[in-house]
Amino acid sequence: MNDIKYTKSILIAISLLMILIVPVQAETEYNLPSDANIKAFLDSQSISIPGTRTITPQMPENFNFDDNYYTTYGSPDLTANIVGNNEFSKGDTVTLKINLVNKGVITGFKSEKDDDLSKLEKALQKTEMGYETQRTTAIGIVSTLVSPYPFIDVKSTPQEAGSLPSGEETNAPPKFTIEIAENAKPGTYPLALNTLYGYQKNVQVSGDNVTNGQITNLEVGIWYDSKSQNHTIPIRIEDEAEFEITNISANLRTGEKGLLRVTYKNVGNQPVKDATVRITASDPFSTTDDQAYLGSIAPGETSEGVFSINVDQAATSKLYGINSEIKYEDVDGNERVSDTQKIQVRTVPDTSLGDQINNNMGIVYVMILLVIAGLSIFGYMKLIRNK
Repeated sequence: MNDIKYTKSILIAISLLMILIVPVQAETEYNLPSDANIKAFLDSQSISIPGTRTITPQMPENFNFDDNYYTTYGSPDLTANIVGNNEFSKGDTVTLKINLVNKGVITGFKSEKDDDLSKLEKALQKTEMGYETQRTTAIGIVSTLVSPYPFIDVKSTPQEAGSLPSGEETNAPPKFTIEIAENAKPGTYPLALNTLYGYQKNVQVSGDNVTNGQITNLEVGIWYDSKSQNHTIPIRIEDEAEFEITNISANLRTGEKGLLRVTYKNVGNQPVKDATVRITASDPFSTTDDQAYLGSIAPGETSEGVFSINVDQAATSKLYGINSEIKYEDVDGNERVSDTQKIQVRTVPDTSLGDQINNNMGIVYVMILLVIAGLSIFGYMKLIRNK
């Protein structure tokens, strides 16, 4: 029974070791460990488990291949894929659920002892066969997701997924939160998922006798190894409409109400419909007319929004920014909101009485001439009547 306790200690050690050696995400470069590096690490590292002696993951000391009844071939083989939709938009923060499936199979058995087996040896052989079939179970899975792209940031640390027998999938898929930058370009981007786990390498059984079909003093020695697999997890950043302001027309005077006209162009690759632009007016502006309907806008087309703006009497004559956002329906019928577009407008001072007169001197001159002409005609007519 000491070997069974020793085996449990090795299993715990392997699980802890896998947590220690998962790849770490660097700021500018992402490296997934090779199987050779992991194997070398296992062969060289010692693990201290509280309450136990220090052990090195290796073949049990009493493992004797002379007493081995079978050599088994095969190992776990994990596949990984995203649960649900893998299409996202720029600026999204999303949590990916990764489903793991173990497709490992036993590829072959080699019997090490076939001739002249005693009753005990036949019982031990049968017992060992039962253990050997567990070779394809992935033990203590730790998964790590990394992104080689600066505009996709993986926020989650390595995730544990427990153990997974062959033919089964994870009951609780590991979850990873990612952030997609606002400047991300549309396209498909494969992320790298590394899974690291232990598995049963070989088994040896021994016993003293067979009594009533049971082996007395049965001892089982299990040799564990580790395996690392790399998987590709593709995500797609959707192509969507993008807008830019192409023209601004405004006559906003201090203390007056004026019209603001803004032309928006769809510079993206997708059409939109039922687009409505909304502005956010703040001091020195105010409005009760903060929305304008733009309608359907195909790629390359423009649409104009018109707003009535009040300018405060105390406004300083300078350049101001008014934020605007476009709410629209995309080609899939989803409601979306565009990035904020800033409208740059300049206020002009209120017109004084003198400025008003100066600005209208032409009209004043005409009126004076009309008065003079009228008086001249009146005087001439009066003179004729007197004669």
